[in-house]
Amino acid sequence: MNRLNGKTAVITGGATGIGRAAAKRFIEEGAFVFIFGRRREALDAAAADLGPNARAVAGSVSDPDDLDRLYAAVKAERGTLDIVFANAGAGSQLPLGRITAAHIDDIFDTNVKGTIFTVQKALPLMGAGGSIILTGSSAGTTGAPAFSAYSASKAAVRNLARTWAEDLKGTGIRVNVLSPGPTATELAKEALGAEGMKVFASLTPLERMADPAEIGAAAAFLASQDSSFMTGSEVAVDGGLAQI
Repeated sequence: MNRLNGKTAVITGGATGIGRAAAKRFIEEGAFVFIFGRRREALDAAAADLGPNARAVAGSVSDPDDLDRLYAAVKAERGTLDIVFANAGAGSQLPLGRITAAHIDDIFDTNVKGTIFTVQKALPLMGAGGSIILTGSSAGTTGAPAFSAYSASKAAVRNLARTWAEDLKGTGIRVNVLSPGPTATELAKEALGAEGMKVFASLTPLERMADPAEIGAAAAFLASQDSSFMTGSEVAVDGGLAQI
């Protein structure tokens, strides 16, 4: 399929996991992709593996100056922008009673502030037919023990899409949320270990974790005109975790 032929995309958190899988799928479907993240070495390795239709720009979504550099690079090479996948995220566990200001700041700076400025700074390069995809989470619907800040941040992301669908009336730009459930990313494997992965897999009716490629496929759908009558929506790719 070439649903994204000739399109230009930005994917934050694009070096590994869901972002990397989405970048691969977007390129397979004809897009030119800028991947953005904090780890220069990992970004460069990902871009080299993805091939000539990928570019790497290092920086943090919580730093507006870094985002300015990203979009300056997009404008210089491509002129315009069609797709933004605001995928960068942060999360860690702290139960109620032990939550700190630093914990909240770390998660909300990336997941909420970073999402807002990733999208806001992209808008001058976007026009009718553009697609914005925000990464939510099943945790934003269900909640999870010791994940107060993370769950709240993802609930906020869901509401950003609802609000921005109204703000973007008349522009022809769509905004939707992609909400994964347990996904077998490199980070998840490192954090959970083999036994933890089995526990998380057992939580879903499908009794397994998602492959990042499955989330990337859903992102490609939201990026393409196959989802042309969708805005303000949430697409759950969670193995049924938050649906029953």
